[in-house]
Amino acid sequence: MLINREIPKNRIILLGASNLTLSLRLIIDLMQQRIGAPSEILAAVGHGRAYGVFSQVVWRGLPGVAECGLWRQLNAMESRSTYALLTDIGNDIVYELTPEQVLRAVERCIDQLQRQSAQIVVTNLPMASVEQLSERRYTFFRNLFYPFCKLSRDETLSRVREMHAGLVDMAVRRQFMLVEQEAHWFGPDGIHVNYWRREAFYRDIVRRFLDSGAEPGYGDDKRKLFLTWQRRPVFAFKTVLGRAIYCPQPSGQLADGSSVSKY
Repeated sequence: MLINREIPKNRIILLGASNLTLSLRLIIDLMQQRIGAPSEILAAVGHGRAYGVFSQVVWRGLPGVAECGLWRQLNAMESRSTYALLTDIGNDIVYELTPEQVLRAVERCIDQLQRQSAQIVVTNLPMASVEQLSERRYTFFRNLFYPFCKLSRDETLSRVREMHAGLVDMAVRRQFMLVEQEAHWFGPDGIHVNYWRREAFYRDIVRRFLDSGAEPGYGDDKRKLFLTWQRRPVFAFKTVLGRAIYCPQPSGQLADGSSVSKY
């Protein structure tokens, strides 16, 4: 497979949980269509990932996004045009952090990104779709995804509303783009983007980044090559059954030569 050895045109930082994990290659592709390629990509992702607390899903554990090794790597890198997407904010609630604790963790991420003069786009909590959950559906999906969580629907909604309002306030104070998420994008659980609407959903989000005017670096035919990993990234640090596992970064490579570091 042909590898592009160009110097990266930009840096992409992606922070999130399940939705970002499931659509990682799609989001990178859409962002590079808008801002150019190849890129240095730093991603803190993972099913059940939280921003402010260590999270455990089955046998795999990951540090909170705000405390992971991504920030140490970012601070050591040379200056480059940087674009950051923060999404999937809210898992911390079911890990029973208070809204104030979660907002502090998110703001730590914003602070470090703004030190890099990054363009920042944040998706707010999917308030409309979560509020549509009946008591029965809420209980079913809570027990399915977060069996350790005992929060009632009313308590969860109260915390979601406080988090939603807090992000609106933070966006005004810190001057970043905050995207509200409409209910029709989401599946029956209220938090995961409908599979068949993922491309339209993320295309709508990515358009919020200012067009850099750069050439994407590959045409439609070559984009098909991009959709497979040249080298699939692995986590810099995770625990498996309580055992710590480390991997040097960047650990991944895309077909256009973009490097991928995964935290």
